[in-house]
Amino acid sequence: MSDTHPLAPLIRRWSRRVTFSPDDQTALLALPFTRRTFGKEHYIVREGQRSDDCSLMLRGLSFRQKLLSNGARQILAFQIPTEFVDLQNGLLDVADHNVQSLDGSEVATIPRSALVALSGERPAVRLAMWTDTLVEASISREWVVNVGRRDSRARIAHLLCELALRLEGIGEGSDGHFDFPVTQEQLADGTGLTPVHTNRTLQSLRRDGLIQLSSRALTVLDWDGLKEAADFDELYLHQHLPSRPLEA
Repeated sequence: MSDTHPLAPLIRRWSRRVTFSPDDQTALLALPFTRRTFGKEHYIVREGQRSDDCSLMLRGLSFRQKLLSNGARQILAFQIPTEFVDLQNGLLDVADHNVQSLDGSEVATIPRSALVALSGERPAVRLAMWTDTLVEASISREWVVNVGRRDSRARIAHLLCELALRLEGIGEGSDGHFDFPVTQEQLADGTGLTPVHTNRTLQSLRRDGLIQLSSRALTVLDWDGLKEAADFDELYLHQHLPSRPLEA
C-alpha cells in the first residue's frame, strides 16, 4: 500500500479494528474520489441536501451542527482527518444536519455508489464501515451526557481530552501538543455554554496548570489532572478494539 495515497491513512485507521487482505486494500485504494478544499466555516454538507457522495476528511477539522429557528447553533461533533463526515449518506438520501469546515480543510468526495458497491463485494470493508458508524454513535451518546449532566469545567475538559486522544490516535500531535484551531465560540457551541462562561472555564484550567491554549495550539500539561477534571473514561472511543478477521 502506498503511504502517499490520500486514502492510505483511512486504511491504516480501519486496519486497527478490521483485518484487510491485500485485495481489500487494493480495492479501497482504487475507489474514485475528487479532492476538494473548503475555507473557514464553509459548508461541506447542508441540511436537507441530497448528495451522491460521501466526504472523507484529508486535512483540517470539521464539525457537525444544527441551527435553531432563532439562529442559535449546537455543535454535535468534530471530525478529524481519516474520518468520514457523512458516511450515512451512503444509505440515507437527505442530510439531516450541516457539516462545516472548521478552518481550512481538504476532503476526498467518494461516490456513494462506489462505496456501497465495495461494501457489498468486500465483507471486511463493510465491517469497517459498520464499526465506524457504531463508534460515532458511541461518541454521540457521550456528548449527550457531557452537555446534559456535567458542569462547565468538566464539559470543557472532557471535550479537550476527547480531541487530544483522537488526534493522537492518528499521529497528529506529540508530547501533548496539538494543532487546535477550534475557537472559544465553537467550544461554547459544542458544550452548550456561553462564550463568556467558556472563557472563564478555560482560564480556570490554565490557572490550575492543566492546559495551555493559544489561537491555534493546545498543550496538555497535566493529562491525569485534565482527566480527573473531566470525569473522563476513554472507553466510549473504542480506540483499542483488536484487529480481527471476519468469522464464517
